[in-house]
Amino acid sequence: MIPVGARAPDFTLPDHAGQLVSLSDFAGRRLLIAFYPLDFSPTCNDQLTSYKAISPQLDEAGVTLVGISVDSAFAHKAFRDQTGIDNALLADFEPKGAVAEAYGAYLEDWGHANRSLVLIDGEGIVEWVHASDTPVDIPPPSLILDAI
Repeated sequence: MIPVGARAPDFTLPDHAGQLVSLSDFAGRRLLIAFYPLDFSPTCNDQLTSYKAISPQLDEAGVTLVGISVDSAFAHKAFRDQTGIDNALLADFEPKGAVAEAYGAYLEDWGHANRSLVLIDGEGIVEWVHASDTPVDIPPPSLILDAI
């Protein structure tokens, strides 16, 4: 995982609506990246929908949550529509997993990101990180609330 205190690697990825989103879009605001393996897996559904419950606390702390996986923007749109997730989902699709790899969250042997969380301050510096022991371990919302 990327170390705390490091400058967050820049990225530009399409979101679920096909709009390009860059790290610089969040300048002056804290960003929480939730790297996750794949859309439509039961564990991913549980992880991202559980984070919806802490949206008010994230807003109050000035934190924007985005999810990043190796799925396409089209899959992200369908995933959001099915689950009711309202945060942006970014497609680390091509080159596959490049952003996850830059943040130290890519699992080469699995072909997708680990469940990892990266909190970035408004200046683009990594404030806090968490990497799950395995892709099936969900970081609970309480972990995020403790970090912010």
